[in-house]
Amino acid sequence: MPEANIDHISFADLKKNAISKVLISHIYTADPSAHVFQNKIYIYPSHDIDAGEAFDDLGSHFAMEDYHVISMDTPGSEAIDHGIALHVNDVPWAEKQMWAPDAAEKDGKYFLFFPAKDHEGIFRIGVAIADSPTGPFKPQASAIKDSFSIDPAVFKDDDGSYYMYFGGIWGGQLQRWQTGKFNAANPQSPFAHLPADNEPALCAKVAKLTDDLLQFAEKPVDVVILDENGNALLQGDTNRRFFEASWVYKYNDKYYFTYSTGDTHFICYAIGDNPYGPFKYAGRILNPVVGWTTHHSIIEFNGEWYLFYHDSSLSEGITHLRSIKVTKLTHDKNGLIKTIDPYGELKVSE
Repeated sequence: MPEANIDHISFADLKKNAISKVLISHIYTADPSAHVFQNKIYIYPSHDIDAGEAFDDLGSHFAMEDYHVISMDTPGSEAIDHGIALHVNDVPWAEKQMWAPDAAEKDGKYFLFFPAKDHEGIFRIGVAIADSPTGPFKPQASAIKDSFSIDPAVFKDDDGSYYMYFGGIWGGQLQRWQTGKFNAANPQSPFAHLPADNEPALCAKVAKLTDDLLQFAEKPVDVVILDENGNALLQGDTNRRFFEASWVYKYNDKYYFTYSTGDTHFICYAIGDNPYGPFKYAGRILNPVVGWTTHHSIIEFNGEWYLFYHDSSLSEGITHLRSIKVTKLTHDKNGLIKTIDPYGELKVSE
């Protein structure tokens, strides 16, 4: 997998010029899913560990096995680690690789949505429930029926409906589900079953959730991203097409579908008129960070907007040892997002 290029930049310079500081330094955390619950910020990241797995295009070196919950009174305050909220050993259906989670609240209950590989090596999405935003979370005995792939992100609309967005290509296995069933052929190749470069790109999926937030209320459908001419983005358009890390929020009555381009290391966004889209590509939110992955969330807090993200600057570039950060996000008068350079004038190129 291509890394973001930092050969010409020292880590001392990167850390000096970084627009934001690492929030948690005693453990490695990534993929921050931030929410405002009870007028306080709660972050649900994945927990990076060095499990000694070899680096590969399937993401085997991302061997995370539990989740911690991080809280902050404000975006500028100290981040508090509340310890382990859920461990893979507590999840009956899951074997390994608890990747990027998300959370939601309904009727005083807190729901943790998480991907993990089942005992057949297939990524599924599970749900765990707690009485507190910090857990501990009790998992359901089975994964969500007909769930697949990774990176669940749950959006609550103004009418009280909840929607789950999910999916990720390569190691996230999304490309293996094009027929509606898992295609196990060529298991060591993340590029098998991908569309050709001149074909429409694989899309994230979206499904409305049942009232109890435990199942899909409908069959998941594609989240289509359109180009400036109204055509679906192509698989070869790697600077704009979806790879992983869905996140949806609403601004000025528009729906913002935000995501990572993966191997080109951008966080991008597209704008639509309803939760299902289609969404028209609108630009980049975040330029490349140190490390391979880029994964984020966006929240409003006290009238200001914030981007939570991660990089590998604390581990000095070790891809699977990342650290969460936060910075302010700005919309212009037309609702477009000002692109953020994570290291100021220093550019980490893709």
